[in-house]
Amino acid sequence: MAALSPLCRTRFTTFLGSFSFTPSRTSSKIRVHLQLPLCLPNRKLSVSSSMSQPSSEPTGAENKDDVLVQYVVLRRDLIDTWPLGSVVTQGCHASVSAIWAHKDDPHTLQYCSPQNIDSMHKVTLEVKGETQIKNLSEKLTAGGIAHKLWIEQPENFPTCLATKPYPKSLVSMFFKKLKLCK
Repeated sequence: MAALSPLCRTRFTTFLGSFSFTPSRTSSKIRVHLQLPLCLPNRKLSVSSSMSQPSSEPTGAENKDDVLVQYVVLRRDLIDTWPLGSVVTQGCHASVSAIWAHKDDPHTLQYCSPQNIDSMHKVTLEVKGETQIKNLSEKLTAGGIAHKLWIEQPENFPTCLATKPYPKSLVSMFFKKLKLCK
């Protein structure tokens, strides 16, 4: 059984926290302990995998619920009254701003990595208006979810918001009641 190289071990530790590798004659197990970002206090995740067990998924496949996703939320009242291009531009501003503000975050680095750059996942949702987008922003802040509430200038009012990339399973609960933007 080949041991993991120090480079692999270092990279693995940097992104996931810690791991242990226990080879034996009958199986090899990897135990991973994830320490989630400070914005999600008291949440830890432990994953065990046995390499000797057959898997229905190819090696390296992600759990569908844990795909990295960025949520973008637009205001329906602006969609109905502004030119489409202007509303799209607001969403782009919020998205880029949220990613740039968290450019060193492990999830953002993975989301924008060369391997994932052509397969980013975004979910674009809508709320009724200004009050609802402010309320959503407060709810996300209270839940420790990093996001950017885009404030259009010089008008000085919120037009949309975007989260930094997160595993879908960690943030989808905050957006369950919202409609897809159509």
